[in-house]
Amino acid sequence: MSTYRVSYRYAKSLLLLAKEKKILNKISLDGELIYNTISNSKELRSVLKSPIVKLNIKKSLLNKIFKNKISKESLNFLDFVIEKNREDILLEIFKEFLLLVDKENNILNTKVISAIALNDKTKKSIVRNFENRTGKSIKVNYSLDPGLIGGFIIKIEDTVYDASIKNQLQLLRKKFSEEINISNN
Repeated sequence: MSTYRVSYRYAKSLLLLAKEKKILNKISLDGELIYNTISNSKELRSVLKSPIVKLNIKKSLLNKIFKNKISKESLNFLDFVIEKNREDILLEIFKEFLLLVDKENNILNTKVISAIALNDKTKKSIVRNFENRTGKSIKVNYSLDPGLIGGFIIKIEDTVYDASIKNQLQLLRKKFSEEINISNN
């Protein structure tokens, strides 16, 4: 079974548990902490993926890292995942979980890639515009790509809005080459 499907199933079960116990906000905050901790530590990811490190050592390590920082339910979930020998995909499980929580809260994850850093006014305008278009809250991840020359690209789920100068130049180049081909025939 694919990593995505397995991680999705675990994430979905954690979401259902959190909703059932009416602690979704708490588990969501725990999920962010766990995801960020694993994501930011190459060493921790290596230990979790290592077949040489025994399960009880992995459990003990995660317990030391997260004890008194996350809820008992989240800690039990970590233990459960390790017992099932799925600790190597903990990062993917919590990534999926956070996406499911956002979906549950009617939040769209959006990526904005721009040629230069956007000012706050522009950022607010983009968020407002897409919240009005979609009727949902928008969570934005900003990044830079100087190769765009100017403008920006916005990715929301499977939709891409490309307002970059690079894209405009490519469209012009394509149109000119088509016109040249038509006039030669």
